Amino acid sequence: MIKELELVLSPHDASDESFYRQAIANQLHLATNDITYIRLLKRSVDARKGKINVRLKAEIFINETPPDELKISRKNYPDVSRQPQVIIVGAGPAGLFAALALIENNFKPVIVERGKEVSARKLDIAKLNRNQIINPDSNYCFGEGGAGTFSDGKLYTRSTKHGNVEDILKTFVAHGASPEILYDAHPHIGSDKLPAIITAIRKTITDAGGEFHFNSRITGFDIKNNQIYGVSDANGNAYKSKNVILATGHSARDIFELFQHEKIYLEFKPFALGIRVEHPQALIDSIQYHSAGNHPHLPAATYQLVEQVDGRGVFSFCMCPGGIIVPAATDKEQVVVNGMSNSHRNSPFANAGIVVTVEEKDLMQYRTDEALAGLRFQEEVERTAFAGVVSGQIAPAQRMTDFTSRKISKSLATTSYHPGVCSAPLHELLPQGIVQRLAKAFREFDKKMHGFYTAEANLLAVESRTSSPVRILRDKESLQHVQIKGLYPCGEGAGYAGGIVSSAIDGIRCAMMITGERSL
Repeated sequence: MIKELELVLSPHDASDESFYRQAIANQLHLATNDITYIRLLKRSVDARKGKINVRLKAEIFINETPPDELKISRKNYPDVSRQPQVIIVGAGPAGLFAALALIENNFKPVIVERGKEVSARKLDIAKLNRNQIINPDSNYCFGEGGAGTFSDGKLYTRSTKHGNVEDILKTFVAHGASPEILYDAHPHIGSDKLPAIITAIRKTITDAGGEFHFNSRITGFDIKNNQIYGVSDANGNAYKSKNVILATGHSARDIFELFQHEKIYLEFKPFALGIRVEHPQALIDSIQYHSAGNHPHLPAATYQLVEQVDGRGVFSFCMCPGGIIVPAATDKEQVVVNGMSNSHRNSPFANAGIVVTVEEKDLMQYRTDEALAGLRFQEEVERTAFAGVVSGQIAPAQRMTDFTSRKISKSLATTSYHPGVCSAPLHELLPQGIVQRLAKAFREFDKKMHGFYTAEANLLAVESRTSSPVRILRDKESLQHVQIKGLYPCGEGAGYAGGIVSSAIDGIRCAMMITGERSL
C-alpha cells in the first residue's frame, strides 16, 4: 500500500528520518517496521506566524518495496558518434541539456565553448579573486557550465509551462547532486559541488559520441539565403551544420555586436540593474526566524522582497544565504558583482542583488543604437563603477544608511568580497533614477523585514548582469530565428530564460524542435 500525507513538524523532528518516521507511523496508526520506504516529495520551512515549522509532504510505502524507477541513475544513451550533428554554441545549462536531448534522439551534439573546461576555469577564477586578473573568455560568466556553475547553482524556477523540471533535477542527481534538490522548496546545489557535476555531464555527452571544443569563441556565422550552414571561431575553425543552437549566455556582448553588424534581428529587452546588499547572516536569521541566536536545525534564512517605487519594480534577485559576493566582470575597466553560496551555506554573510527594472523609455539617450540601448546602459554604469574605485576589481561600496542619506561612509562593514571594497558615493556613481528608487525601497523593505534597513549592511556596485538586455528574435512556434532558418536562439543570452532550470528547459525545447524536424 502507498499513501501520501503531509506533516507539520518542529525543525528538530524534521531533521532526522527516525523522528519523522515515528511521526508518520503515529499518524497512520502503524508500527514503524511496516514503513518500508519514505519518499519525500516536498520540504519547506514555514516561519510566517512566529512559530517555526517544517512542512513535509511524503509518499509512504507500507509493507511494499518501492519500484526501481525511484532509484535515480544515469540514462543509457545511444552512441551518436556517426549520427547527423547539431552545433551548440555555449556549454551552459541551455547548451548541456540541449546536448543530452539531442543524444536521446540520435543526433550528435558538437558543443563550441568560448571558455575553458571547468577545472581550468577554476584557476582563472582564483586569479580573478586573488590578483584581479580578468580572462575575458574564462571567468564567473564564461566557461564550461555557464554563469551558474560558480555563482550558486540555485534551481528554483516558475518556468514549468514548457518543460519537466523534475527530469532536469533528476539529471543533476544522477550526475552527483544531492537528492535533496528533488524535494526542497528552493533547491540549491552549491558552487563547491557544481564543477564535479558539470564534469560528469560532459563525460556522459562525450561517452555517447558528442564533442566539446573549448577555448573557441565564435566570431562568424555561415549564412546563405537566410539559412545557416555553420559557425566559425577565433582560431579559424569552421563547424558545419544546418542547425545551430545559440546558447551563449547573458554576457556574450560580442555576439550581440556581431548580430547588429550583420543586420540580424535583435530587440531591446527590459532588464534590471542596481547593487548587491550584504548583511550579517545572523541578522537575517533573527529577522526571519523571529529570534536571535543559533538555529541548528534550520537552513540559513533567505528572503524575497519586491516593491513598486515610482512606477518601477524594485526587487531582490539571486539571494545567497550564507554566501559570498564575487567579481563578475568580463573585461577590464568594468566592475560587476554577483553572489554565490556553497552547498552548506555556512558563510557568516547573506547577500542579494537589489535591482530596479529598466525599460526602453528610460534609455532615450541611447535611441541611436535602439536594440542595444540596454547593453550600452549596462556598459556605461559598469565603467562608471570602475572609475569610482582605487584599482582593478575593488568594488565601490557604501553603508545602506549612508546611501539613503547621500553621504560617503567613513568606514565599511566587514565584507565577504575577496578583492576588497573602498568607500565611494554610490549615490553619485549610479543613475539617479536607480538611486532614488533604491533609497525608497530599502525603507519599505524594512517594514516587511524589520531590521533590514541598517548601517550593518554594505551596498556594493554594480549588480548589472541580472539578465540579458537584448532579445534575439525567434518564431514562437518553430523557435528558429525569425530571419534565419536553422538558427535557434536559446536560454538567457537570447532573452528566453532566467536561471539554470529555465535555461535547461529552453535548451531541451530547441533540441526537440530539431529532432522533430530531422532536417539536417
